[in-house]
Amino acid sequence: MTYKCAIEDISVVIPTFNRRNLLKRAIHSVIKQTIEPREIIVIDNGSTDQTYQMVSSLFPDINYFTEKKRGVSAARNKGIIESKSKWIAFLDSDDTWEPKKLEKQLEFSLLNQNKYRLIHTDEIWYRNNKFLNQLNKHKKSGGDIFKNSLKLCCISPSSAFVNKQVFYDYGLFDENLEVCEDYDMWIRITSKEEVGFLDSPLVLKYGGHSDQLSKKFWGMDRFRIEALEKNLKNKCFTKIQKKIVLDILIEKLTIVSNGAQKRGNNDTFKKYSDKLQYWSIELDKI
Repeated sequence: MTYKCAIEDISVVIPTFNRRNLLKRAIHSVIKQTIEPREIIVIDNGSTDQTYQMVSSLFPDINYFTEKKRGVSAARNKGIIESKSKWIAFLDSDDTWEPKKLEKQLEFSLLNQNKYRLIHTDEIWYRNNKFLNQLNKHKKSGGDIFKNSLKLCCISPSSAFVNKQVFYDYGLFDENLEVCEDYDMWIRITSKEEVGFLDSPLVLKYGGHSDQLSKKFWGMDRFRIEALEKNLKNKCFTKIQKKIVLDILIEKLTIVSNGAQKRGNNDTFKKYSDKLQYWSIELDKI
């Protein structure tokens, strides 16, 4: 089934930094969509590889914004603010979409009578251009996925199709988080509402390149811990949810503090063992 989408319905937001050739591939996958988004917004986070020249010559109709290098959260937030549509579809500049990705998500929304304000899809992974099998812990799902969202990021930004009102309700991406900003966003949303899921691999994710943020930092759970602590302090959760969050947080704090102790990193060990003690006391109060 093919729907004729009014072009004002969807804004595509693509953050990028020094990925001129990968960005070209990503944009082509948007142009090849079976429905036409109202706009494609590229947020250049301070590229020095002539990204602007490439986009302006090959894709002159794209809304292109350049800003100082402030990270992917700031870039996505700029795209959200500048967007003019009801729906926002994010695409990382190193990923691509299957041609019916937007059509199927819009169709899913209509068939479910607009029940879901966040709809994501399954995906195919490649590392160094070779197919990569996903582990069970990466399996995607829909509905009430709050508990699963606490363990690790279970929604790929490149698959996310989001009603813009969500960002007015729950806030923008946290620009203080260098990584795991998507993890933080999804737990805020999934703590309040169910999400839609299309069990079709409509996103192609390409990994293995040297500028991936996940390669830049050790111990990604450190950033998940920061996100969990922040949302606990902001009282984002119900009492039942708080208990679940604290269980996961204490598990992550234990892993990080034990790892620091084994490596002889006394400062890190003290920092996370102190946090572990504090949040264990909070759990006992429930």
